[in-house]
Amino acid sequence: MLDPSSSEEESDEVLEEERRDVLVAAGGGSPRSLPPPPRDPRGREAGAARAASPSPSVLSEGREEQERLQREEREKRLRLQLYVFIARCIAHPFNAKQPTDMARRQQKLNKQQLQILKERFQAFLNGETQIVADEAFCNAVRSYYEVFLKSDRVARMVHSGGCSANDFRDVFKKNIEKRVRSLPEIDGLSKETVLSSWLAKYDAIYRGEEDFCKQPNRMALSAVSELILSKEQLYEMFQQILGIKKLEHQLIYNACQLDNGDEQAAQIRRELDGRLQLAEQMARERKFPKFVTREMESMYIEELRSSVNLLMANLESLPVSKGGPEFKLQKLKRSQNSAFLDIGDENEVQLSKSDVVLSFTLEIVIMEVQGLKSVAPNRIVYCTMEVEGGEKLQTDQAEASRPQWGTQGDFTTTHPRPVVKVKLFTESTGVLALEDKELGRVVLYPTSNSPKSPDLHKMIVPKNSQDSDLKIKLAVRMDKPPHMKHCGYLYALGQKVWKRWKKRYFVLVQVSQYTFAMCSYREKKSEPQELMQLEGYTVDYTAPHTGLQGGRMFFNAVKEGDTVIFASDDEQDRILWVQAMYRATGQSYKPIPASQAQKMNPKAGNVNTGISPLYTDRGQKHGMDEFISANPCKFDHASLFRLLQRQTLDHRLNDSYSCLGWFSPGQVFVLDEYCARYGVRGCHRHLCYLDELIEYSENGSVIDPTLLHYSFAFCASHVHGNRPDGIGTVSVEEKERFEEIKDRLSSLLENQISHFRYCFPFGRPEGALKATLSLLERVLMKDIATPIPAEEVKKVVRKCLEKAALINYTRLTEYAKIEETMNQATPARKLEEVLHLAELCIEVLQQNEEHHSEAFAWWPELLAEHAEKFLSLYSVDMDSALEAQPQDSWESFPLFQLLNNALRSDTFLCNGKFHKHLQEIFVPMVIRYIDLMESSIAQSIHRGLEQESWQPVNNGSATSEDLFWKLDALQMFVFDLHWPEPEFAHHLEQRLKLMATDMIEACVKRTRIAFELKLQKTNKSTDLRIPPSLCTMFNVLVDAKKQTAKLCILDGGQEQQYHSKIDDLIEETVKEIISLLVSKVVSVLEGVLSKLSRYDEGTFFSSLVSFTVKAAAKYVDVPKPGMDLADTYIMFVRQNQDILREKVNEEMYIEKLFDQWYSSSMKVICMWLADRLDLQLHIYQLKTLIKIVKKTYRDFRLQGVLEGTLNSKTYDTVHSRLTVEEATVSVTDAGGLQGITMKDSDEEEG
Repeated sequence: MLDPSSSEEESDEVLEEERRDVLVAAGGGSPRSLPPPPRDPRGREAGAARAASPSPSVLSEGREEQERLQREEREKRLRLQLYVFIARCIAHPFNAKQPTDMARRQQKLNKQQLQILKERFQAFLNGETQIVADEAFCNAVRSYYEVFLKSDRVARMVHSGGCSANDFRDVFKKNIEKRVRSLPEIDGLSKETVLSSWLAKYDAIYRGEEDFCKQPNRMALSAVSELILSKEQLYEMFQQILGIKKLEHQLIYNACQLDNGDEQAAQIRRELDGRLQLAEQMARERKFPKFVTREMESMYIEELRSSVNLLMANLESLPVSKGGPEFKLQKLKRSQNSAFLDIGDENEVQLSKSDVVLSFTLEIVIMEVQGLKSVAPNRIVYCTMEVEGGEKLQTDQAEASRPQWGTQGDFTTTHPRPVVKVKLFTESTGVLALEDKELGRVVLYPTSNSPKSPDLHKMIVPKNSQDSDLKIKLAVRMDKPPHMKHCGYLYALGQKVWKRWKKRYFVLVQVSQYTFAMCSYREKKSEPQELMQLEGYTVDYTAPHTGLQGGRMFFNAVKEGDTVIFASDDEQDRILWVQAMYRATGQSYKPIPASQAQKMNPKAGNVNTGISPLYTDRGQKHGMDEFISANPCKFDHASLFRLLQRQTLDHRLNDSYSCLGWFSPGQVFVLDEYCARYGVRGCHRHLCYLDELIEYSENGSVIDPTLLHYSFAFCASHVHGNRPDGIGTVSVEEKERFEEIKDRLSSLLENQISHFRYCFPFGRPEGALKATLSLLERVLMKDIATPIPAEEVKKVVRKCLEKAALINYTRLTEYAKIEETMNQATPARKLEEVLHLAELCIEVLQQNEEHHSEAFAWWPELLAEHAEKFLSLYSVDMDSALEAQPQDSWESFPLFQLLNNALRSDTFLCNGKFHKHLQEIFVPMVIRYIDLMESSIAQSIHRGLEQESWQPVNNGSATSEDLFWKLDALQMFVFDLHWPEPEFAHHLEQRLKLMATDMIEACVKRTRIAFELKLQKTNKSTDLRIPPSLCTMFNVLVDAKKQTAKLCILDGGQEQQYHSKIDDLIEETVKEIISLLVSKVVSVLEGVLSKLSRYDEGTFFSSLVSFTVKAAAKYVDVPKPGMDLADTYIMFVRQNQDILREKVNEEMYIEKLFDQWYSSSMKVICMWLADRLDLQLHIYQLKTLIKIVKKTYRDFRLQGVLEGTLNSKTYDTVHSRLTVEEATVSVTDAGGLQGITMKDSDEEEG
């Protein structure tokens, strides 16, 4: 329908102007330089007088508006003419097919969808969805959201139409693959399962709350749009591309007879004939395009001939009619020269009569018989049917009272004029009858034009039959074979055939796409009586020939040396015959009946006479006739195709697919067909394509570099004379345009490589950067055969990456707004900003490595140089911030750690230029820091030990804990620096180990002194309890021993001599304090023994005590002397053992202490007994010693002293002496021991 805002009169005016412009174009003018029609924008004539004289500005605005409208009208007319050509390509393609191997394009994302996607992922992170996920998946989604979805580079790519949902999913998949690989293995849960689960959750987040019922419809539409399209879909697509209205399409469709294959094939034959004539004219007049060399002019003519011959061969190879009966036509071989020069020549291969044998299918349907009276009603009747020369078929039997059948018989014949016989029979009842009785017959002579509906036919009956009015109702349908283009009766008279003027049955037969024959047939004959091959003939309407009797409407077929006159009985039949023969001859002249010619040109010669002729029919009324009848050979199809390709590409880039510049299969098909049919040179096609793609790419669209590579390689092979199809002519215009496009393409590629982070964000489109580098190498080649040296390509890429470093850092600082901060901020703020900028720089380098390193795999060192250049730009800001820091400020060490950790893991950047610069800055700071820390630790040891209270703190005292923590923290700090330069790192480690050795040595010596002083202040009685402070000092040494292994040993387990000294020192000190402590506790035992010495035999005190006890025992119970002393000592031993066991942290040293304590105690007792070898022990001495020895033995055994130490020779000596003494006492004073014995069965308490 028409646009509601326009009227039919306005559209008529516009289309009339369009028609006039096309007439100019058909006359030889270029469609792109058509003169504007002399009309005012409001429909008034340009020279009409105005009421008032407007100002110059109003006049200029009016002229501009008029020029704009005229330009739009010219463009509209051009698009209409172009659509006519395209519609013919779609209607009857014979060169191209819709490709089925093209990559499927995904639906693109737009800005609104990206915003919705961000909101959905934000909702998931906020816990507003029902999707259950673990912490690891949430972290992956958070990283994806922050780094990818919120990236401005992704937003720009979405805006340019180069992003699909598949790209977003691939980026997420790559991110989670790294994360899942780093997760620990879980029994029963494979990492592939985790990946699948995470991707399913991603898809759920991505879809959100969409209506799932609508998705299948969208997907179905997507599949249809990207795959094979029907003709109707192609028409609709190119209506949208060229802005053609539906009404205009219908007018063109009907007027061009796009649904008529014969008409389209005839149109193609006429176009090809016209192209041949133009080539012949060009060869005669020597009007060639300007070529690189003059020798190419003759080659150009040969190329034109071969291209047209190829098209003819393609057309010839098409079946005459698709889906027709099995009828194989003989294909006539034509030489290329004859195809070009000798059309219709007598030397061509002539058709034989057997070449045009046709095959027909007849359907005979017998319905009923009427007027049957001669037989009884109960008699059986039936019919037979046959096509003369073929088999005979019979209907079912029926009763004579109801002779109805509805039986169909199918026959095949090669006779264009067959004879059909139908007979009616009744069964004979006679015994001797051999045949059934024939009741009647009918003979028919059908043709392909005969009526197909059932009709009554009078039957011929035998003589004397009662059925004088016998009729049969039947239908005969004779199908027209697809290669039979027309048939009917005509009068004919020719010079070589049909030499007598008479009426004959003619059939126009198509043998192949280029071979037609006019054949006359007789009845019951398969082969024609005569035939005439139509190549080279021109058919036209003629006036009646008065000398010929028969026929009213005349037309003829004329060829040099021959004329054949035909006549039909009515005008409509003549028109049909002329149209059919016009399609068959391939003539460029279109016959017009005299009556129609008079209507179109009533004034005889005035062609452009108003608009009244346009109303002769609907097509002419709307001005479509001129577009349809325009000769395609007189148009500049190169410029038309450029317009077509530009409009198609614009439509493609603005559709709903992320096409990256690739046409859809349907678009490729139509463009291929157009180029082949209308002779658009391949180089011109690809040069225009490159020009458009480069322009779109320069304006920010995402174009696949592989597509650019294909077109550039084609043009390069053409210009350098190495095309695979053998076309060798190169015009000057093509070469100049190629060089211009080559320069533009080179600049574009270098610019894209310089902006690789923004042209190919996150490695999208996949493989595009690698393809861009490959294309750059191809563009830099001098010609197609000579490869460019690798160093030259490397040099160009290096230059691009140097620019890229500056671009990336500049945009990064703009994003971080670093310039504003660095100028006015405080030192601390500057350091904070530089630290943040360092994180961003590291993220950029990591993204480059992750997403772009594969593309630069040929030159990994160039990517490293790019990173160095990038970091060198950062170093300027870093140096500025570090210089602003106050002296002896250590807040900048995290910056070193951040950068160093990122650089040292990179093979190319580790100890690179920036890395070394970073080390040079921080070496003095590290040394200064260690110096100050060493001084501080030494002072803290001195002050701490002077004021130490030796209260237990963790594994030692407050001072020792502080010392070891500081030493460990300092060493861990330096270790965390991971200094990359091995020698300096070894120096730092060695220095810190030696420092720790010195500090620990000072601590150990001061602790030894404090231990001895504290021990001297304790008493020597059994009241002695080891103070906790002594245990703390002991623990300090124990902890020092442990810390030495960590703080004083170099990596690799190689001990330095300095460390051996501190280790030995600690061991000696521990031995000394153990000896001091043992001496102290043994001195208590010595005090006990000295008290027992008073009971020695022969002393005055001993005698006095014995007498007193005996005298007193008669009257009162006397306490056992010596038991309190033994119990007190045993209590002393046990309590001090418990104190040591509880307070001292090292089991090994406790065991050593107890070993020495036990051995020393036994030795002291043994020596005391040895001094009294000649004396008998007093009973009280004996009882006390027995108890002390037995309890000591038992207690130390419980404390873990080994049997070898417990049962030493000293102990055996003491045990033997006390056993002897016990035996002696038992003889002299049996009740004196009161149950105390050295035997193991001792049951006394204690």
